[in-house]
Amino acid sequence: MTLPIQDVIPAVQAALATQPLVVVQAPPGAGKSTALPLTLLDQPWLAGQKIIMLQPRRVAARAVAARLAQGLGEEVGATVGYRVRFEARVSAATRLEVVTEGILTRRLQHDPELAGVGLVILDEFHERSLNADLALALLREVQGALRGDLRVLVMSATLDPALPGRLGAPLIESQGRAYPVEVRYLATDPTGRVEDLVARQVRAALAAQPGDVLAFLPGVREIRGAAAQLADTDAAVLPLYGDLPVAEQQRALRPDPQGRRKVVLATSIAETSLTIDGVRVVVDGGQSRFAQFDPASGLSRMVTGRVTQDAAAQRAGRAGRTAPGVAYRLWSERTQPLLPAARPPEVLEADLAPLTLELAQWGVQEPGTLWWLDEPPARRVQAAREVLRGLDALDDAGRVTPEGARLLDFPTHPRLAHLLSAAEDAPLAADVAALLEERDPLPPGSGADLTDRVAALRAWRRGERGRGDAGVLDRTERLSRQWRGLLRVRPDDTPPDPFAVGALVAWAYPERAALARESVSGLRSGRFLLAGGQGAALPEGDALAGARALAVAHLDAGQAEGRIFLAAPLDPAALEAGAEWTDAVRWDPRSGTLLAQRERRFGALVLETRPLRDLPPESRAAALTGAIRAEGLHLLTFAPEAQALRDRVESLRAWRPEDSWPDLSDAGLLATLDDWLGPVLGSARSREDLARLNLLPALQAQLPWRLLAQLDDLAPTHLTVPTGSRIRLTYRPGQAPILAVKLQELFGLADTPAVNGGRTPVLLHLLSPAGRPVQVTQDLRSFWNSSYFEVRKDLRGRYPKHPWPDDPWTHAPMRGTKKRGQ
Repeated sequence: MTLPIQDVIPAVQAALATQPLVVVQAPPGAGKSTALPLTLLDQPWLAGQKIIMLQPRRVAARAVAARLAQGLGEEVGATVGYRVRFEARVSAATRLEVVTEGILTRRLQHDPELAGVGLVILDEFHERSLNADLALALLREVQGALRGDLRVLVMSATLDPALPGRLGAPLIESQGRAYPVEVRYLATDPTGRVEDLVARQVRAALAAQPGDVLAFLPGVREIRGAAAQLADTDAAVLPLYGDLPVAEQQRALRPDPQGRRKVVLATSIAETSLTIDGVRVVVDGGQSRFAQFDPASGLSRMVTGRVTQDAAAQRAGRAGRTAPGVAYRLWSERTQPLLPAARPPEVLEADLAPLTLELAQWGVQEPGTLWWLDEPPARRVQAAREVLRGLDALDDAGRVTPEGARLLDFPTHPRLAHLLSAAEDAPLAADVAALLEERDPLPPGSGADLTDRVAALRAWRRGERGRGDAGVLDRTERLSRQWRGLLRVRPDDTPPDPFAVGALVAWAYPERAALARESVSGLRSGRFLLAGGQGAALPEGDALAGARALAVAHLDAGQAEGRIFLAAPLDPAALEAGAEWTDAVRWDPRSGTLLAQRERRFGALVLETRPLRDLPPESRAAALTGAIRAEGLHLLTFAPEAQALRDRVESLRAWRPEDSWPDLSDAGLLATLDDWLGPVLGSARSREDLARLNLLPALQAQLPWRLLAQLDDLAPTHLTVPTGSRIRLTYRPGQAPILAVKLQELFGLADTPAVNGGRTPVLLHLLSPAGRPVQVTQDLRSFWNSSYFEVRKDLRGRYPKHPWPDDPWTHAPMRGTKKRGQ
């Protein structure tokens, strides 16, 4: 059968002959994965070298390799082979290897020149997986520095229109060939379980439409639920998902041997690379399960969300591969435009610990030095470095340690690799690592103890029936068997030692070693402090609540206190090896004093304390300034002279911004606390000591000599009035200063006194002989000419012994009452 991709094969061959990087866009079914690679094997520019083809999923890698081998009339492992995690079918004759993403990264790390490889194909690039972005970044560097002859072919089913331009690569498009697909929606958005909705629609489709049915569900549990409901239909009901045994995957992809119609219940792996002949009907449940970094577990875990618009289009297209078809979407048409257009690139959201370790092994400590479509976010890279340093995988400079190099040999997250690489009990490590990667095999309400899961796995392996989910236990055992093979050990089915399980978990999650917190009554309450500093609690009544120490694997971080979902008892002695003595000087807000002691700590966990006799001055100063930042400047007492200085300087800073007066506001002083307060702290250790500090010299020291020399001229503390009295000014930053003076002392004064070099008139608070305000003004001349006479009437009645002249301009200023004879 002629495939649409064949129309553009000459253009692809010609472009690769002259270009190091080429982009091919072809919709599902065009043949880009199963036909195009074979036509490149004999190209002159390949010069007999190999092709490596990247596939993001193991199911797709095996299926694509089988189709390619079939196209040559050979078995897989001859000219065409594949490599996936824990499995390979290749030989000395293999020239086209289909590999999953981690395999390609490992090969690049071990052989950066990719000796003997002439072309790398990145298939399904539209998925923008973390490893695909990493592979492209590494390959671009290899092309620029080591292998100018290496070609890279980026293939995508859908395409960001800006991608070719961002890559600087030519684009070759195949129009594909699709029969018309009628898309049908529900009248309203449904309620209920997705497996029930899909099973109901599959039954209706079998009755109304010809051909096989491909139904999309989010995961294994939903696939099993739908399959159980369809067991009585006159069709072969077959699951298809990544962890399915290879033989069962092949049953779903091939025609039914008995000629029956097929109903394939698949996860999102069937959206693109896989070809399932005979499908005329698609039932789309509208959900997808995808990997998302979960800070609660420290691993990328599967979450369920709405299907994206681009994925829904690809799913529907599966119905039109060989004939006109129908796609049933189990949501309303008005909801369609509200779906997310596409998933963000994984590099922007994923746990970057694996990528950061790979980059460090490559010799790159700053990701920005490589070429990226989307650069890894700096905040996530820094968090990843902290995790890797905790696993002893990176040193303080960000370089790979010998342990980090060992971790890269394990095809799993660095946390679990650390568990596997360092374990003395390798069979237990294999079981624990498999359980942490898989779903919980025990039903809800089974408690948080991981030891119970190990016991359930070992009982299942012995053939005993238990309360665990058989499907999950089967997948977990297969994974444990693969780890045991890598570690070269036999299984151990004896009851597990809980402390041994906890020690392994602590190797993977050192920041989640936890010590019990005592309740008010002195009893253990199921509440714990993690080595990372966070609090966490077990569900009420959990059997682990009485443990002195735990190693926590999974928890919900929560707002204030996390909830522990999976943990194991930990021998507190296991913390001793990683504990260090440190000097701890900190402020106790309850007692208002410094606490100084030597602490043996594992992270935030204090295992032992001793008094600290000699308190280093720098430690004391840092603790006290930290306390002031936390509680506020109210811990300090600004004497009147010190506060007045602050107000004067702040006023001048507002009036004369060009002169660069220092910021002595609360915010400014807090920001520069170490600079101005540190030198005067002396031996202070308590709230009382802080309150007694003389802060005036420290504040004066913040003024450069030239400004200190101008301070008294521009913002004097006192003004002399006509009687000769020196009256204190009250400064208010941002406002005119106040001069509170008895009205009689200003007789004869025409102009309002001013500061700031005459630019800022003071605000006069004119007082009665008893010192009570009678008038507020900044225009003394206007007061004498008008308001004074109204004020005079009142004051003459109240204070008859004082002079209240008819002409304040000519009367001598006075401090007291009338003289005799006046």
